[in-house]
Amino acid sequence: MDERVSDFFGSENGHGSGSQGASGHAKSGNGFGVAQRKSFLKSKKSKTRFARNLKPSNNTPYLPPEVEEGNIEYKLKLVNPTQYRFEHLATQMKWRLQEGRGEAVYQIGVEDNGMLVGLSEEDMRASLKTLYKMAEKVGADITVLREQEVDYDADVPLKIAEVLIRKVPDDQQFLDLRVAVLGNVDSGKSTLLGVLTQGELDNGRGRARLNLFRHLHEIQTGRTSSISFEILGFNSKGEVVNYSESRTAEEICESASKMITFMDLAGHHKYLKTTIFGLTSYCPDFAMLVVSANTGIAGTTREHLGIAMALKVPIFIVISKVDLCTRATVERTVRQLERVLKQPGCNKVPMVIGSKDDAVTAAQQFAQSPNITPIFTLSNVSGESLDLLKVFLNIIPPLSNTKEQEELMEQLTEFQVDEIYTVPEVGTVVGGTLYSGICREGDGLVVGPTDSGQFHQLTVGSIQRNRSACRVLRAGQAATLALGDFDRSLLRKGMVMVSPEMNPTICWMFEAEIVLLFHAKTFHKGFQVTVHTGNVRQTATVVAVYGKDELRTGEKAVVLFRFIKHPEYLKVGAKVLFREGLSKGIGHVTKLQPIAQYQPSCSL
Repeated sequence: MDERVSDFFGSENGHGSGSQGASGHAKSGNGFGVAQRKSFLKSKKSKTRFARNLKPSNNTPYLPPEVEEGNIEYKLKLVNPTQYRFEHLATQMKWRLQEGRGEAVYQIGVEDNGMLVGLSEEDMRASLKTLYKMAEKVGADITVLREQEVDYDADVPLKIAEVLIRKVPDDQQFLDLRVAVLGNVDSGKSTLLGVLTQGELDNGRGRARLNLFRHLHEIQTGRTSSISFEILGFNSKGEVVNYSESRTAEEICESASKMITFMDLAGHHKYLKTTIFGLTSYCPDFAMLVVSANTGIAGTTREHLGIAMALKVPIFIVISKVDLCTRATVERTVRQLERVLKQPGCNKVPMVIGSKDDAVTAAQQFAQSPNITPIFTLSNVSGESLDLLKVFLNIIPPLSNTKEQEELMEQLTEFQVDEIYTVPEVGTVVGGTLYSGICREGDGLVVGPTDSGQFHQLTVGSIQRNRSACRVLRAGQAATLALGDFDRSLLRKGMVMVSPEMNPTICWMFEAEIVLLFHAKTFHKGFQVTVHTGNVRQTATVVAVYGKDELRTGEKAVVLFRFIKHPEYLKVGAKVLFREGLSKGIGHVTKLQPIAQYQPSCSL
C-alpha cells in the first residue's frame, strides 16, 4: 500500500491515531530503502503534519491498481444499478469470494486505477445498501471495517469505505486458518491462548493457561512440552465465538464462520524438536511469535524466528506482559525487535499496531507482502490491545486461493500421521493433516511404511475436526480419524495413509540441496543429524557431500543422506531442515533412491 494511503488509514480525521508509526514502517514494503524507514517514535510528528496538510489538488492518495485475481474489489459507487448490472455485480462478488476462499474485501469510493475519489454521505449509504443486497443474493454476510474521509478541504465531506464480505463455501462448515505460536519459555504463549479462547483475562499468575496443558508436569512447571491445539471462532459479523459463551467445541464450530486453530508449541530449548515438528508437519498458515516485554529477545526467540523464516511461514509478533513494564521498557523491546527484523538476513518491515485502522491495514498488507511484520503490544492481565489482535485475526485472509485448493483435492488421497491415540470404545485414532485429495468415512487406504517397507490396508471410520464430527475431509485440513480395531503397534509418527492407487515411493537414502546455516566446525561425510521434512523426523547419516570434502557455515552443496532406523515416504521438492546440537541447515529434496516396489500386506 502506498505511503500516503498508509498515513491515511493510520489516522483519524487527519490526526495521529497513536499507532506508533505503523504506516511509517509499512511504506518500505513497496520499494523504499531501509534508510528511509523511520522508527515509530520519530515519525509520529511528521506523519500527523503530513495528514493534516493533505490536499487532493496536487497529491491525490491512491491504492495499488485493482488486479483481476485476488479477493479485493474496487468500486467507485453502487447507486441504483439496473437489474442486468446488479446480476453482473453479484456474479463478480461470487468470483472474489471464490478467490479469497470465502472472504472478499470491497473498497467503496475507489476507482479501478486505485485513486481514492470518495463519495458523499448520500451516495455512500446508497452504495452500501446495494452491497448488502448483493451479499444477500449470494448468501454472504457483510461487515463495514472502516470509513475514512479522503478530502479534508472539500465543502462536502467525501468518504471511502472498506467492507468485508464473508461466505462459508458450500462444501465447508467454516473457513479455517492454522497459526503456530512460537516464543521463548515464559514469554506468555499459553496464557495468551487461554485468554483468547476462554474469554477471561489472566490473574497475573498463569490461571488462564491451565486449561491448555496436557500433562501433569506441564501444570506443575508451567512449561509446555507438547503440541496442544486451541480454537478461536469468529461469526459472520466478526464477533468472537469462544468458550465464554459456548460450552463445547461443537457449539463453537456451529456458531463460527471462521475458525483460527492455534498450535501451542514448546518454548524451552529442551523441546526444540517438538517445536520444529509442529512447524514442519502441521503446515501452519501463519506463525505468531510471542515476546515478553520485560525480557525482550531472549533464549529461543531468535532461533524460533529463524526457523519460521527458513520454512517461509509468514510471521507476526505479539509483545506480552506490557502491564509489568514502564512504557520506556516496552519501547526498548520494540526497537530491539525492529533492529533484528531489519537485518539483512531478515529484510522484514516492522509495523507497530496502535489502533483498529492499523490492524485492518496490517491484515491486508500482511497477506499481500511477505515482508510486512505486524507487531502488537498487549497485556493478558489488563486486556490492553487484545481487541486489536482479534480484529487482525478476524480479517486476515488465507494465503492459498481456491484454485490451488481444488488442484490439491483432485490428487490422490495422502494423510500425514502426526499423532496416535487409543480411545476407549473407539479404538485406534490417528491425528494429522490431509495433504492432498479427499477422505471420507469408509474409505479404504494403506498406511506405512513399516520398518520393512510394507504398507498395511485399513478402513477409515469416523472423522472429527476441531472436536466435532465431520463426514468429508479436504486437502489442507487437519483432523483425527478413527481406525477401529487396527493394531496401534503397527503405527508411528511420520507414516502416511495414502490411496492404494498412489504406489508411494519409499526410500532409505535421498539427496538434498542444502545450505549450512550454522556449524561450529565443519560438516562432512559420516556426520549424523536429525532430519525434519514434513511429518518425518528421524536421524540420518551424511553418506556423501558432492563436489566438496566438507562444508562450513553459509556454504551450499548437494548431500546424500541415509536414514538409520527405517525407510520413509518422501517427495522430490519437499523442504528439509536438519539439526544436531547448535548445527542447523535447510534445503530441499532433489532426488530419491527408492527401494524395491512395496507390496501391501493383507488387510488386518
